[in-house]
Amino acid sequence: MKYIQELRDRKFWLIVGLFAIVAVLEFLTPSAYVFGYLYIGPILLVNARFSGRTATFQAIAIACVLTMANVWFPAHEEIQAPTVASRIIAVLALVVTGFLSDRNRSYQQTLLQQQAKLQAQEKLASVREDFVSTLTHDLKTPMLGAIETLKALQRGNFGPILLEQRTVVTTMIRSHQTSLQLVETLLDVYRNDTEGLKLQFAPVDLVEVAEDVATTLIDLAASRRIHISFNCGNSDFRQFFWVNGDAFQLHRVFVNLLTNAINHSPRGSKVEVVLEPGSSYQVAKVIDMGAGITPQELPHLFKRFYQGESDRQAKGSGLGLYLTRQIVEAHGGKIWAENRQPHGAMFAFRLPVLPGQLPLST
Repeated sequence: MKYIQELRDRKFWLIVGLFAIVAVLEFLTPSAYVFGYLYIGPILLVNARFSGRTATFQAIAIACVLTMANVWFPAHEEIQAPTVASRIIAVLALVVTGFLSDRNRSYQQTLLQQQAKLQAQEKLASVREDFVSTLTHDLKTPMLGAIETLKALQRGNFGPILLEQRTVVTTMIRSHQTSLQLVETLLDVYRNDTEGLKLQFAPVDLVEVAEDVATTLIDLAASRRIHISFNCGNSDFRQFFWVNGDAFQLHRVFVNLLTNAINHSPRGSKVEVVLEPGSSYQVAKVIDMGAGITPQELPHLFKRFYQGESDRQAKGSGLGLYLTRQIVEAHGGKIWAENRQPHGAMFAFRLPVLPGQLPLST
């Protein structure tokens, strides 16, 4: 503390000394010679070394008074209009310099405060994400254990169960599996953001993946009376719909898009999967007959945790489409969404065509 006070005293006397030197130069030379501009140095030192505007404005006032006083002191010189004008200009320069230096210091202080806030927010976000990642990872084991226990109960390993009980157990298993899928999605999202998505590339047939996903979603579609149809055009999809990708991750893409389409389609309607071949990209589209997407939501659909206000966003955690975007972009592709006329929405993505000789299905 004593050292800091001594340092402030040294700075104070340094500034006083500079003021004194410039004042001596002013009053020992003819008034036609304007040395007032040299007060800029100590003014800048005051602004940089002392907190608060009061010290800076006091230094400016002292410099201006000393500069103008040299017009009348010493009194033996005749006052000339050019001399007065030169000193007025010097005073204006001192005022402008002091004002700009004070303003610059305010900007720097604001910038430092904003940087400190950003650093604190980034640290808080990092701690929060580490906590969520750890929590979701730890939740997987008990949930898997609960699912396996319920399946054993369903199989009658603990004794026979009634038909009504079997129905309840089946519902509980499905609910636990949905929760487990959400936990895994959340864990994957945080892992991908921090470590990047690690892919196992191999030739993948998009049609085969899409059909396999549709098979696994038959129960969900049937519960909502949704019909899933495929449209591959006139192409030989076994030859033209191959991409270089990770089959497991692309399976998740179709699961997310088809589940999203089924959940937001009216009962008794259909969801269409359209696959379009191209010379550079293979395009996959999932089309539903739901309420569509509002223009305000379109730019935000694939952001993490985004949930809009329309009926389309009434379900889910806001992570499925974000994870889907992560996977597609990791494959060098692009994903987008748009409305269909007269109603419905389309979620589509494209992936680069597998180069070279394409494998054929037997």
